[in-house]
Amino acid sequence: MQGSRGYFLEDLETGMVERFAKTVTEADIVLYAGITGDTNPLHLDQDYAETTMFKGRIAHGMLTAGFVSAVLGTRLPGPGAVYVDQSLSFKRPVRIGDTVTAEVTVKSIDSDSRRVVFNTVCLVNGKNVLEGEATLMVASRAQETAAAE
Repeated sequence: MQGSRGYFLEDLETGMVERFAKTVTEADIVLYAGITGDTNPLHLDQDYAETTMFKGRIAHGMLTAGFVSAVLGTRLPGPGAVYVDQSLSFKRPVRIGDTVTAEVTVKSIDSDSRRVVFNTVCLVNGKNVLEGEATLMVASRAQETAAAE
């Protein structure tokens, strides 16, 4: 990666991996609820959440998915890439105090369409809490050079 510019298409190879880790806090959950309007008591009300199959509050699934976006937007492929598609499967709950590690791996590269497919996963204590696949459009070096001229 170069400065505030992410990887160019030509710099990517299948198997490249990047990660981002974050410990989920009470503030993260409350702020996420306020920003999105998702005030489901499963996330905000301990008494209610204790009556559910989770036996306590859990983080919003999309908050966890946001950690994948952090990797893709800042590390691999990084700034300048455009999110095109994302599939998600939630495997386990994330709780306050859990450290989530989001990991993305380059799965395939289509140079003609400039689309790159990434395997995406989030882990807590080595266990998958989220799995999916993301597709991003990544600028080529030639395209960037032509645009600058």
